[in-house]
Amino acid sequence: MQAKKFAIINGDDFGFSSGVNQAIIKAHEQGVLTSTSLMVTADAAAEAVALACTHPNLAVGLHLVLVCGRAALPPEQIPLLVDKQGNFANNPYWAGWRYQFVKETRDQLRREIRAQLEKFRSTGLPLSHVDGHLHMHLHPVVLSILTDLAAEFNIKIIRLPHEELTLNLKFNHRGMLTKFIRWAVFRGLYLQGKSLLQSRGIGFAQRVYGLLQTGEIEEEYLLDLIPQIPADLVEIYCHPAIAIANEPQNGPAKAGEAELKALLSARVRQALTASGFELTNYRFLLEGNIICSSLRRCGSSFS
Repeated sequence: MQAKKFAIINGDDFGFSSGVNQAIIKAHEQGVLTSTSLMVTADAAAEAVALACTHPNLAVGLHLVLVCGRAALPPEQIPLLVDKQGNFANNPYWAGWRYQFVKETRDQLRREIRAQLEKFRSTGLPLSHVDGHLHMHLHPVVLSILTDLAAEFNIKIIRLPHEELTLNLKFNHRGMLTKFIRWAVFRGLYLQGKSLLQSRGIGFAQRVYGLLQTGEIEEEYLLDLIPQIPADLVEIYCHPAIAIANEPQNGPAKAGEAELKALLSARVRQALTASGFELTNYRFLLEGNIICSSLRRCGSSFS
């Protein structure tokens, strides 16, 4: 009997702006989006929470922010992490270096991560999963803290980006060197993260696509990708947005609209169905006890 196949389509940066919020809800109501990740300290987070409460089939996870965003704690409590306005560094490489080699940052990181988890819990929304802005949640120090807090905050799933470089380049050769470097770095983080999550009984999908195609999850890419996905449990994450005057953008100009168009595409929905994928989210899989067997296959057959 052939195993069931599940696809989770996640919209990141929920709460970043009204334009992002509107796009995520539109893609959920009219398209293939099943899940989203909330930035609890972002400008439009309250609006995002209110929208999520009226869309019970939309799973919501935490989009942990430790770079390029605002902290949950006041600056005086985490002075090694933020500036006087409470903003994290905009350079993820510099921030990551400090988190790794300046030991004094680690206690403050733990307090800030806890504060964001508590802020999410205060919304009353069930926590579907955890991922991170610019994937800073994969930083070894950060991921270790998250796994330590997993039992307390009921963290069952953490995103581990995992996709095939050769498959991506088959569809799009642009930026080959950048893609190779990014793939190599995140391949190492994936292997390290996989070992840690498996040791703690925390789940992750067999494949997670979006890293090598960031800002370009467009219709043609999805139509090329979906029939060739070698997994039974896959997450595809993207950054849909609607441009609104005087609002900041969470990606390149017009990228959010292009990704929203892809999520609304009837051809994309048909491709998922034709490839045997059932649209779902982590919350539904966990509630139905379906995810356990899929995650076991992830740990053994898809190493």
